[in-house]
Amino acid sequence: MGAGLTGAAAAWAATSRGLDVIVVEAFGPGHRKGSSHGSARIFRRAYPDPLYVRLTGQAGRLWRQLEAEAGQPLLALTGEVDFGTPEVLEQMASLLAGCDVEAQVLRTGEAAERWPGIDFHGGPALFHPEAGVLDPESAVTAMLRLATGHGARVLFDTPAEGFTASADGTSARVHTPAGTLTAPVVVVAAGPWAGPLLDGLLELPPLTVTKQQVFHYAPAGPAARPWPVVIHHDPHISFYGLPGGRDGGAPGALKLGEHGNGTVTTAAGRDFSVDPAARQRATSFVASRLPGLAPVPLNEATCLYTWTPSEDFILDRPGAGPFVVASPCSGHGAKFAPLTGDIIADLAIGGSSADYRFSLAAHLAR
Repeated sequence: MGAGLTGAAAAWAATSRGLDVIVVEAFGPGHRKGSSHGSARIFRRAYPDPLYVRLTGQAGRLWRQLEAEAGQPLLALTGEVDFGTPEVLEQMASLLAGCDVEAQVLRTGEAAERWPGIDFHGGPALFHPEAGVLDPESAVTAMLRLATGHGARVLFDTPAEGFTASADGTSARVHTPAGTLTAPVVVVAAGPWAGPLLDGLLELPPLTVTKQQVFHYAPAGPAARPWPVVIHHDPHISFYGLPGGRDGGAPGALKLGEHGNGTVTTAAGRDFSVDPAARQRATSFVASRLPGLAPVPLNEATCLYTWTPSEDFILDRPGAGPFVVASPCSGHGAKFAPLTGDIIADLAIGGSSADYRFSLAAHLAR
C-alpha cells in the first residue's frame, strides 16, 4: 500500500515479473501530504558509506531502464559539488575512487573559478559528474502507468485503516472504508503513516517523523554556468541545493534545504506552515555561502521525513510472513526508488533484502 515513489516502484517491479498487484493509496494522485511530491530530488553517488555508493550505481542503471520503458526523461545529470568538513570530503573521495566512480578534489581557487556563485571559504571541494536531479512526480506517474499497463489496479482515495494476518501467516488483509482486500503479501510503503499502521502488528525501531522546509532562490544575475547539485557538509547543520525544476518559481532557481533540523510531528498531525527560524537559517546560508543567489526566497514548502535511528532504510519481510515493510527513508531514499522497488519485489516472492542493515533485526539490535 502507498503510491508514492516506493509503492509505485514496487508496483512497476512486481508487475514486470508477472505478479498480480493492487496499489492502495489514501489520497489522490500527486498529493502533497507525504514525501514524494514536487519536481526535483537529488541523485548522487557521493556517500561516506560504501554500501550506498554501490547501491547508487545500481539505482542509476534502473533509472535509465525506467526512462527507456516510460519513453520520457526522468533524471538529468548536472554533477555535484560537495564542500565543507574536509574529513567528510576525503572519506567520500576515497570511497568513490574505490568504487571506480569518477570524482575530482579541487583546491579552493579551482573550485571558485568553476563555480563563482559558491563561496568555498578557503576549503577544498569534491566534484563528481554522476549526480543530478530526478523528477519524483513524473516518476511516480510513469511507474504507475507502466504497472497498470501490466494489469495492476490503483485505488486512489482509499486509506488503509489497518492490517490483519491470517492465523497461519500465509496471507494478510488490508482493511479500507471500501472493504477488505486479501493478498498473500502486503507491502507497507506508507512513509510517515507506516509506524501507526503497523503498531501492535510488528516490532519496529523508533520512527521519527519531521516536517522539513525547502526554499527556492533565484539567481542574483546571469549565471556563469548551470547550477550543479550543491551539498555543504557541517557537523551541526548541513545544507543541500539543487536545480528547482518546475517548482523553482524562476529560471535557474535553486532549491535549498537542511538535512535534518526539522520539527518533530506526525503524518496526521503535521501542518504546512514554514518555520521562520528555518527560513532565516537558509537565507543566512545563501548570503554567506551562495552569493550567486539573491538572498530572498521566491517560494517555500514543507515535506515529511521519516527517520530511522541509523538513517539506514528498512526493507524487510520479517519471518517470511505476509508483510513487507518498506521504508527507504531518512531523507535520502528518492534516488534509490527503482532499486528499492526491485528489492521489494524480490522480498514479495521470497527473496532477501539487498543488505542485512536493512532488516528489522539489524535495526532492533542497535
